Amino acid sequence: MADGIGRADGAGEQAGAGRGYSRVLLAMLAFSYVLNVVDRQLVSVLAVPIKAELRLSDTELGLLGGLAFALFYTSLAIPIAWLADRWSRPRVIGIAIGIWSLFTMLCGFASSFVQFFLLRVGVGVGEAGGVAPAHAMISDNFPAEGRARAIGVYSMGLPIGSAARLFLGGWIASLWGWRMAFIAIGLVGLLFTPIFAMTVRDAAAARRKRDAEGLAEGDGEKGPSLRQAAAALLRKPSFLLLAFGSGFGSMAGYGLTFWLPSFASRTLRLPLMDIAHYGSLIALVGGVFGIWLSSWLGDRFGTRNRAAYAMVPAIAAVLIVPLYAAAMLNRDLVLALPLFLLPTILSVAWLGPILAAVQNIVHPSARATASALFLLVNNLMGFVGGTLIFGAMSDYFAARFGPDSLQVSLLAGLGFYLVSALLFALAARRLAADWAS
Repeated sequence: MADGIGRADGAGEQAGAGRGYSRVLLAMLAFSYVLNVVDRQLVSVLAVPIKAELRLSDTELGLLGGLAFALFYTSLAIPIAWLADRWSRPRVIGIAIGIWSLFTMLCGFASSFVQFFLLRVGVGVGEAGGVAPAHAMISDNFPAEGRARAIGVYSMGLPIGSAARLFLGGWIASLWGWRMAFIAIGLVGLLFTPIFAMTVRDAAAARRKRDAEGLAEGDGEKGPSLRQAAAALLRKPSFLLLAFGSGFGSMAGYGLTFWLPSFASRTLRLPLMDIAHYGSLIALVGGVFGIWLSSWLGDRFGTRNRAAYAMVPAIAAVLIVPLYAAAMLNRDLVLALPLFLLPTILSVAWLGPILAAVQNIVHPSARATASALFLLVNNLMGFVGGTLIFGAMSDYFAARFGPDSLQVSLLAGLGFYLVSALLFALAARRLAADWAS
Protein backbone atom coordinates (compact mmCIF):
# COMPACT_ATOMS: atom_id res chain seq x y z
CA MET A 1 0.00 0.00 0.00
CA ALA A 2 2.32 2.67 -1.30
CA ASP A 3 0.35 5.75 -0.32
CA GLY A 4 -1.78 4.32 2.44
CA ILE A 5 -4.97 4.10 0.40
CA GLY A 6 -3.79 3.10 -3.03
CA ARG A 7 -5.59 -0.18 -3.68
CA ALA A 8 -9.23 -1.06 -3.50
CA ASP A 9 -10.03 -4.63 -4.39
CA GLY A 10 -11.90 -5.55 -1.20
CA ALA A 11 -12.66 -9.01 -2.54
CA GLY A 12 -12.38 -10.72 0.81
CA GLU A 13 -15.24 -8.74 2.30
CA GLN A 14 -17.53 -9.43 -0.64
CA ALA A 15 -17.04 -13.15 -0.33
CA GLY A 16 -18.62 -13.23 3.07
CA ALA A 17 -21.97 -11.88 1.94
CA GLY A 18 -24.43 -13.87 -0.18
CA ARG A 19 -26.36 -12.29 -3.00
CA GLY A 20 -29.63 -12.38 -1.06
CA TYR A 21 -28.18 -10.58 1.95
CA SER A 22 -26.47 -8.03 -0.29
CA ARG A 23 -29.85 -7.12 -1.75
CA VAL A 24 -31.41 -6.83 1.70
CA LEU A 25 -28.48 -4.68 2.81
CA LEU A 26 -28.83 -2.41 -0.21
CA ALA A 27 -32.56 -2.03 0.41
CA MET A 28 -32.02 -1.13 4.08
CA LEU A 29 -29.30 1.39 3.23
CA ALA A 30 -31.40 2.88 0.42
CA PHE A 31 -34.36 3.34 2.75
CA SER A 32 -32.12 4.98 5.33
CA TYR A 33 -31.02 7.38 2.59
CA VAL A 34 -34.66 8.10 1.72
CA LEU A 35 -35.20 9.13 5.36
CA ASN A 36 -31.95 11.11 5.24
CA VAL A 37 -33.10 13.10 2.20
CA VAL A 38 -36.66 13.65 3.44
CA ASP A 39 -35.50 15.02 6.79
CA ARG A 40 -32.77 17.10 5.13
CA GLN A 41 -35.02 18.72 2.51
CA LEU A 42 -38.35 18.95 4.33
CA VAL A 43 -37.85 22.67 5.03
CA SER A 44 -37.98 23.45 1.31
CA VAL A 45 -41.49 22.15 0.62
CA LEU A 46 -42.80 23.79 3.81
CA ALA A 47 -40.91 27.05 3.29
CA VAL A 48 -43.98 29.16 2.47
CA PRO A 49 -45.99 28.38 5.65
CA ILE A 50 -42.82 28.43 7.80
CA LYS A 51 -41.86 31.84 6.41
CA ALA A 52 -45.33 33.22 7.03
CA GLU A 53 -45.67 31.94 10.61
CA LEU A 54 -42.14 32.74 11.79
CA ARG A 55 -41.85 35.90 9.65
CA LEU A 56 -38.58 34.97 7.97
CA SER A 57 -36.72 36.49 5.01
CA ASP A 58 -35.49 34.44 2.04
CA THR A 59 -31.97 34.74 3.42
CA GLU A 60 -33.09 33.24 6.75
CA LEU A 61 -34.89 30.44 4.91
CA GLY A 62 -31.68 29.79 3.00
CA LEU A 63 -29.80 29.59 6.29
CA LEU A 64 -32.27 27.03 7.66
CA GLY A 65 -31.98 24.91 4.53
CA GLY A 66 -28.22 25.36 4.17
CA LEU A 67 -25.86 26.61 6.84
CA ALA A 68 -27.87 25.37 9.85
CA PHE A 69 -27.82 21.84 8.47
CA ALA A 70 -24.38 21.88 6.87
CA LEU A 71 -22.54 23.45 9.82
CA PHE A 72 -21.89 20.16 11.62
CA TYR A 73 -22.98 17.80 8.83
CA THR A 74 -19.84 18.65 6.90
CA SER A 75 -17.42 19.17 9.80
CA LEU A 76 -18.33 15.97 11.67
CA ALA A 77 -18.66 13.70 8.62
CA ILE A 78 -14.91 13.04 8.34
CA PRO A 79 -14.17 12.03 11.97
CA ILE A 80 -17.39 9.98 12.10
CA ALA A 81 -16.44 8.21 8.85
CA TRP A 82 -12.95 7.53 10.19
CA LEU A 83 -14.58 6.02 13.31
CA ALA A 84 -16.86 3.91 11.11
CA ASP A 85 -13.84 2.55 9.21
CA ARG A 86 -12.33 1.36 12.50
CA TRP A 87 -15.32 0.50 14.68
CA SER A 88 -18.63 -0.56 13.09
CA ARG A 89 -20.21 1.00 10.04
CA PRO A 90 -23.73 -0.39 10.74
CA ARG A 91 -23.70 0.85 14.34
CA VAL A 92 -22.59 4.31 13.28
CA ILE A 93 -25.41 4.50 10.70
CA GLY A 94 -28.00 3.16 13.16
CA ILE A 95 -27.09 5.74 15.80
CA ALA A 96 -27.11 8.47 13.14
CA ILE A 97 -30.64 7.56 11.97
CA GLY A 98 -31.94 7.84 15.53
CA ILE A 99 -30.31 11.23 16.12
CA TRP A 100 -31.41 12.95 12.91
CA SER A 101 -34.96 11.55 13.22
CA LEU A 102 -35.30 12.85 16.78
CA PHE A 103 -34.20 16.36 15.84
CA THR A 104 -36.45 16.35 12.76
CA MET A 105 -39.40 15.60 15.03
CA LEU A 106 -38.36 18.40 17.40
CA CYS A 107 -38.34 20.90 14.49
CA GLY A 108 -42.11 20.67 14.65
CA PHE A 109 -41.98 22.50 17.99
CA ALA A 110 -39.74 25.42 16.91
CA SER A 111 -41.22 28.85 17.65
CA SER A 112 -38.44 31.15 16.38
CA PHE A 113 -35.68 31.34 13.82
CA VAL A 114 -32.99 30.68 16.46
CA GLN A 115 -34.75 27.57 17.80
CA PHE A 116 -35.30 26.26 14.28
CA PHE A 117 -31.67 26.94 13.38
CA LEU A 118 -30.34 25.00 16.39
CA LEU A 119 -32.67 22.05 15.75
CA ARG A 120 -31.55 21.93 12.12
CA VAL A 121 -27.97 21.81 13.41
CA GLY A 122 -29.01 18.69 15.35
CA VAL A 123 -30.39 17.13 12.17
CA GLY A 124 -27.05 17.81 10.48
CA VAL A 125 -25.11 16.22 13.35
CA GLY A 126 -27.10 13.01 12.94
CA GLU A 127 -26.95 12.89 9.16
CA ALA A 128 -23.16 13.34 9.27
CA GLY A 129 -22.95 9.61 10.07
CA GLY A 130 -25.35 8.35 7.43
CA VAL A 131 -23.97 8.53 3.90
CA ALA A 132 -20.19 7.96 3.92
CA PRO A 133 -20.32 4.69 5.95
CA ALA A 134 -23.13 3.50 3.65
CA HIS A 135 -20.96 4.04 0.56
CA ALA A 136 -18.23 2.00 2.24
CA MET A 137 -20.63 -0.83 3.17
CA ILE A 138 -21.87 -1.05 -0.40
CA SER A 139 -18.29 -1.23 -1.68
CA ASP A 140 -17.56 -3.97 0.87
CA ASN A 141 -20.41 -6.10 -0.47
CA PHE A 142 -20.40 -5.47 -4.24
CA PRO A 143 -17.59 -6.08 -6.79
CA ALA A 144 -15.91 -3.18 -8.56
CA GLU A 145 -17.47 -3.92 -11.96
CA GLY A 146 -20.99 -3.50 -10.52
CA ARG A 147 -20.26 -0.89 -7.89
CA ALA A 148 -21.62 2.10 -9.82
CA ARG A 149 -24.96 0.34 -10.26
CA ALA A 150 -25.10 -0.66 -6.58
CA ILE A 151 -24.27 2.87 -5.45
CA GLY A 152 -26.75 4.07 -8.06
CA VAL A 153 -29.50 1.99 -6.43
CA TYR A 154 -28.57 3.46 -3.05
CA SER A 155 -28.49 6.95 -4.58
CA MET A 156 -32.06 6.47 -5.79
CA GLY A 157 -32.88 7.36 -2.21
CA LEU A 158 -32.25 10.96 -3.32
CA PRO A 159 -35.07 11.24 -5.89
CA ILE A 160 -37.35 8.93 -3.89
CA GLY A 161 -36.69 11.01 -0.77
CA SER A 162 -37.20 14.24 -2.71
CA ALA A 163 -40.51 12.92 -4.02
CA ALA A 164 -41.53 11.73 -0.55
CA ARG A 165 -40.76 15.04 1.16
CA LEU A 166 -42.79 16.86 -1.50
CA PHE A 167 -45.77 14.50 -1.40
CA LEU A 168 -45.83 13.57 2.29
CA GLY A 169 -44.69 16.97 3.50
CA GLY A 170 -47.24 18.79 1.35
CA TRP A 171 -50.05 16.35 2.14
CA ILE A 172 -49.52 16.30 5.91
CA ALA A 173 -49.05 20.08 6.03
CA SER A 174 -52.23 20.73 4.04
CA LEU A 175 -54.24 18.60 6.49
CA TRP A 176 -52.60 19.24 9.87
CA GLY A 177 -50.04 22.01 9.36
CA TRP A 178 -46.30 22.15 8.74
CA ARG A 179 -45.41 21.26 12.34
CA MET A 180 -47.14 17.89 12.16
CA ALA A 181 -45.18 17.10 8.98
CA PHE A 182 -41.90 17.31 10.91
CA ILE A 183 -43.26 15.33 13.84
CA ALA A 184 -44.73 12.50 11.75
CA ILE A 185 -41.74 12.08 9.45
CA GLY A 186 -39.26 12.17 12.33
CA LEU A 187 -41.27 9.45 14.08
CA VAL A 188 -40.93 7.15 11.05
CA GLY A 189 -37.14 7.34 11.36
CA LEU A 190 -37.23 6.56 15.08
CA LEU A 191 -39.32 3.45 14.39
CA PHE A 192 -36.95 2.33 11.61
CA THR A 193 -33.81 2.63 13.78
CA PRO A 194 -34.18 -0.69 15.71
CA ILE A 195 -35.19 -2.52 12.51
CA PHE A 196 -31.97 -1.39 10.84
CA ALA A 197 -29.87 -2.36 13.87
CA MET A 198 -31.30 -5.89 13.96
CA THR A 199 -30.99 -6.52 10.20
CA VAL A 200 -27.62 -5.17 9.03
CA ARG A 201 -24.27 -6.78 9.85
CA ASP A 202 -20.73 -5.52 9.38
CA ALA A 203 -18.99 -7.18 6.42
CA ALA A 204 -15.71 -5.41 7.23
CA ALA A 205 -15.52 -6.79 10.78
CA ALA A 206 -13.57 -9.89 9.69
CA ARG A 207 -10.96 -7.76 7.92
CA ARG A 208 -10.50 -5.54 10.94
CA LYS A 209 -10.13 -8.59 13.18
CA ARG A 210 -7.54 -10.14 10.83
CA ASP A 211 -5.59 -6.87 10.73
CA ALA A 212 -5.70 -6.52 14.52
CA GLU A 213 -4.50 -10.10 15.03
CA GLY A 214 -1.81 -9.66 12.41
CA LEU A 215 -0.54 -6.47 14.01
CA ALA A 216 -0.39 -8.18 17.40
CA GLU A 217 1.86 -10.82 15.84
CA GLY A 218 3.98 -8.29 13.95
CA ASP A 219 2.23 -9.05 10.66
CA GLY A 220 -0.84 -7.56 9.04
CA GLU A 221 -1.92 -4.26 7.62
CA LYS A 222 -2.76 -1.23 9.70
CA GLY A 223 -5.33 1.11 8.19
CA PRO A 224 -4.20 4.65 7.42
CA SER A 225 -4.68 7.39 9.97
CA LEU A 226 -7.12 10.18 9.17
CA ARG A 227 -4.23 12.48 8.24
CA GLN A 228 -2.61 9.83 6.03
CA ALA A 229 -5.86 9.07 4.26
CA ALA A 230 -6.57 12.74 3.63
CA ALA A 231 -3.03 13.48 2.45
CA ALA A 232 -3.04 10.54 0.02
CA LEU A 233 -6.37 11.57 -1.48
CA LEU A 234 -5.33 15.19 -1.87
CA ARG A 235 -2.34 14.01 -3.93
CA LYS A 236 -4.74 12.50 -6.49
CA PRO A 237 -5.74 15.19 -9.04
CA SER A 238 -8.82 13.28 -10.11
CA PHE A 239 -10.20 13.26 -6.56
CA LEU A 240 -9.95 17.04 -6.23
CA LEU A 241 -11.50 17.63 -9.66
CA LEU A 242 -14.33 15.19 -8.96
CA ALA A 243 -15.00 16.70 -5.53
CA PHE A 244 -15.09 20.32 -6.69
CA GLY A 245 -16.93 19.41 -9.89
CA SER A 246 -19.63 17.77 -7.79
CA GLY A 247 -19.52 20.75 -5.42
CA PHE A 248 -20.33 23.27 -8.13
CA GLY A 249 -23.02 20.96 -9.50
CA SER A 250 -24.50 20.68 -6.03
CA MET A 251 -24.51 24.46 -5.61
CA ALA A 252 -26.94 24.55 -8.52
CA GLY A 253 -28.68 21.28 -7.67
CA TYR A 254 -29.29 21.88 -3.96
CA GLY A 255 -30.22 25.49 -4.64
CA LEU A 256 -32.83 24.45 -7.21
CA THR A 257 -34.13 21.61 -5.03
CA PHE A 258 -34.66 23.99 -2.11
CA TRP A 259 -36.11 26.95 -4.01
CA LEU A 260 -38.15 25.39 -6.85
CA PRO A 261 -41.19 24.71 -4.60
CA SER A 262 -41.18 28.39 -3.61
CA PHE A 263 -40.75 29.33 -7.29
CA ALA A 264 -43.77 27.21 -8.20
CA SER A 265 -45.83 28.92 -5.50
CA ARG A 266 -44.75 32.52 -6.19
CA THR A 267 -44.29 32.55 -9.96
CA LEU A 268 -46.57 29.75 -11.22
CA ARG A 269 -49.18 30.39 -8.47
CA LEU A 270 -49.57 26.69 -7.71
CA PRO A 271 -51.16 25.64 -4.40
CA LEU A 272 -49.17 23.49 -2.00
CA MET A 273 -50.92 20.22 -2.87
CA ASP A 274 -50.32 20.71 -6.62
CA ILE A 275 -46.65 21.42 -5.93
CA ALA A 276 -46.52 18.24 -3.86
CA HIS A 277 -48.18 16.12 -6.57
CA TYR A 278 -46.33 17.44 -9.63
CA GLY A 279 -43.01 17.91 -7.84
CA SER A 280 -42.98 14.43 -6.34
CA LEU A 281 -43.80 12.85 -9.72
CA ILE A 282 -41.00 14.74 -11.48
CA ALA A 283 -38.48 14.00 -8.71
CA LEU A 284 -39.35 10.31 -8.56
CA VAL A 285 -39.52 9.48 -12.27
CA GLY A 286 -36.70 11.77 -13.39
CA GLY A 287 -34.39 11.01 -10.49
CA VAL A 288 -34.72 7.22 -10.52
CA PHE A 289 -34.38 6.97 -14.30
CA GLY A 290 -31.47 9.42 -14.40
CA ILE A 291 -29.48 7.60 -11.72
CA TRP A 292 -30.15 4.18 -13.26
CA LEU A 293 -29.18 5.31 -16.77
CA SER A 294 -26.00 7.16 -15.76
CA SER A 295 -24.86 4.33 -13.45
CA TRP A 296 -25.41 1.78 -16.19
CA LEU A 297 -23.53 3.92 -18.70
CA GLY A 298 -20.68 4.43 -16.23
CA ASP A 299 -20.22 0.70 -15.60
CA ARG A 300 -20.87 -0.17 -19.28
CA PHE A 301 -18.17 2.09 -20.72
CA GLY A 302 -16.03 2.62 -17.62
CA THR A 303 -14.75 -0.96 -17.59
CA ARG A 304 -12.99 -0.20 -20.89
CA ASN A 305 -12.31 3.50 -20.39
CA ARG A 306 -12.18 4.91 -16.86
CA ALA A 307 -12.81 8.41 -18.20
CA ALA A 308 -16.46 7.47 -18.82
CA TYR A 309 -17.16 7.71 -15.08
CA ALA A 310 -16.51 11.46 -15.31
CA MET A 311 -17.52 12.21 -18.92
CA VAL A 312 -21.11 10.96 -18.55
CA PRO A 313 -21.79 13.52 -15.77
CA ALA A 314 -19.87 16.23 -17.67
CA ILE A 315 -22.08 15.90 -20.75
CA ALA A 316 -25.20 15.84 -18.58
CA ALA A 317 -24.17 19.04 -16.76
CA VAL A 318 -23.85 20.94 -20.05
CA LEU A 319 -27.26 19.82 -21.30
CA ILE A 320 -28.99 20.76 -18.03
CA VAL A 321 -28.53 24.52 -18.48
CA PRO A 322 -30.74 25.21 -21.55
CA LEU A 323 -33.32 22.65 -20.44
CA TYR A 324 -33.78 24.13 -16.95
CA ALA A 325 -33.82 27.66 -18.42
CA ALA A 326 -36.62 26.68 -20.82
CA ALA A 327 -38.58 25.11 -17.96
CA MET A 328 -38.31 28.15 -15.68
CA LEU A 329 -39.21 30.63 -18.43
CA ASN A 330 -42.30 28.63 -19.35
CA ARG A 331 -45.72 29.75 -18.07
CA ASP A 332 -47.79 26.91 -19.58
CA LEU A 333 -48.59 24.38 -16.85
CA VAL A 334 -49.26 21.69 -19.47
CA LEU A 335 -45.66 21.96 -20.65
CA ALA A 336 -44.20 22.32 -17.14
CA LEU A 337 -44.13 18.58 -16.37
CA PRO A 338 -42.04 17.44 -19.39
CA LEU A 339 -39.87 20.58 -19.32
CA PHE A 340 -38.82 20.02 -15.70
CA LEU A 341 -38.58 16.24 -16.13
CA LEU A 342 -35.71 16.30 -18.65
CA PRO A 343 -33.23 18.38 -16.60
CA THR A 344 -34.22 16.43 -13.47
CA ILE A 345 -33.05 13.23 -15.22
CA LEU A 346 -29.72 14.85 -16.06
CA SER A 347 -29.23 16.57 -12.69
CA VAL A 348 -28.61 13.26 -10.89
CA ALA A 349 -26.35 11.77 -13.56
CA TRP A 350 -23.21 12.30 -11.47
CA LEU A 351 -24.29 10.25 -8.44
CA GLY A 352 -23.60 6.64 -9.46
CA PRO A 353 -20.52 7.14 -11.68
CA ILE A 354 -18.73 9.79 -9.58
CA LEU A 355 -19.32 8.12 -6.21
CA ALA A 356 -18.18 4.77 -7.62
CA ALA A 357 -15.03 6.38 -9.02
CA VAL A 358 -14.20 7.85 -5.59
CA GLN A 359 -14.61 4.42 -3.98
CA ASN A 360 -12.32 2.85 -6.58
CA ILE A 361 -9.34 5.14 -5.97
CA VAL A 362 -9.00 4.18 -2.28
CA HIS A 363 -8.09 1.20 -0.13
CA PRO A 364 -11.08 -0.65 1.45
CA SER A 365 -10.00 0.41 4.95
CA ALA A 366 -10.38 4.10 4.01
CA ARG A 367 -13.56 4.03 1.93
CA ALA A 368 -15.82 5.78 4.43
CA THR A 369 -13.13 8.39 5.10
CA ALA A 370 -12.69 9.02 1.37
CA SER A 371 -16.42 9.37 0.88
CA ALA A 372 -16.63 11.80 3.80
CA LEU A 373 -13.82 13.96 2.41
CA PHE A 374 -15.58 14.03 -0.94
CA LEU A 375 -18.92 14.86 0.67
CA LEU A 376 -17.29 17.58 2.79
CA VAL A 377 -16.50 19.56 -0.35
CA ASN A 378 -19.71 18.61 -2.13
CA ASN A 379 -22.09 19.36 0.72
CA LEU A 380 -20.35 22.44 2.05
CA MET A 381 -20.55 24.03 -1.38
CA GLY A 382 -24.03 22.68 -2.10
CA PHE A 383 -25.89 23.21 1.16
CA VAL A 384 -24.23 26.45 2.20
CA GLY A 385 -23.44 27.91 -1.21
CA GLY A 386 -26.52 26.80 -3.12
CA THR A 387 -29.38 27.52 -0.75
CA LEU A 388 -27.89 30.64 0.82
CA ILE A 389 -26.58 32.25 -2.40
CA PHE A 390 -29.85 31.66 -4.25
CA GLY A 391 -31.83 33.16 -1.36
CA ALA A 392 -29.50 36.13 -0.99
CA MET A 393 -29.63 36.80 -4.75
CA SER A 394 -33.42 36.69 -4.61
CA ASP A 395 -33.45 39.31 -1.85
CA TYR A 396 -30.92 41.43 -3.80
CA PHE A 397 -32.93 41.29 -7.05
CA ALA A 398 -36.26 41.99 -5.29
CA ALA A 399 -35.96 45.78 -5.62
CA ARG A 400 -35.58 45.53 -9.41
CA PHE A 401 -37.59 42.44 -10.37
CA GLY A 402 -40.18 42.30 -7.59
CA PRO A 403 -41.99 38.93 -7.40
CA ASP A 404 -39.81 37.57 -10.25
CA SER A 405 -36.59 38.00 -8.24
CA LEU A 406 -36.46 34.31 -7.28
CA GLN A 407 -36.82 33.26 -10.92
CA VAL A 408 -33.91 35.54 -11.90
CA SER A 409 -31.83 34.10 -9.06
CA LEU A 410 -32.47 30.52 -10.18
CA LEU A 411 -31.61 31.31 -13.81
CA ALA A 412 -28.34 32.96 -12.79
CA GLY A 413 -27.41 29.97 -10.62
CA LEU A 414 -27.50 27.61 -13.62
CA GLY A 415 -24.00 28.83 -14.45
CA PHE A 416 -22.63 26.63 -11.68
CA TYR A 417 -23.47 23.58 -13.82
CA LEU A 418 -21.08 24.78 -16.55
CA VAL A 419 -18.21 25.04 -14.06
CA SER A 420 -19.06 21.53 -12.88
CA ALA A 421 -18.95 20.18 -16.45
CA LEU A 422 -15.49 21.69 -17.01
CA LEU A 423 -14.04 20.14 -13.84
CA PHE A 424 -15.55 16.72 -14.62
CA ALA A 425 -14.03 16.84 -18.13
CA LEU A 426 -10.61 17.63 -16.62
CA ALA A 427 -11.03 14.77 -14.11
CA ALA A 428 -11.76 12.35 -16.95
CA ARG A 429 -8.23 12.90 -18.29
CA ARG A 430 -6.63 11.93 -14.93
CA LEU A 431 -8.96 9.22 -13.68
CA ALA A 432 -7.19 6.23 -15.23
CA ALA A 433 -3.86 7.18 -13.65
CA ASP A 434 -5.38 7.47 -10.17
CA TRP A 435 -7.61 4.40 -10.41
CA ALA A 436 -6.80 1.63 -7.92
CA SER A 437 -6.59 -1.72 -9.69
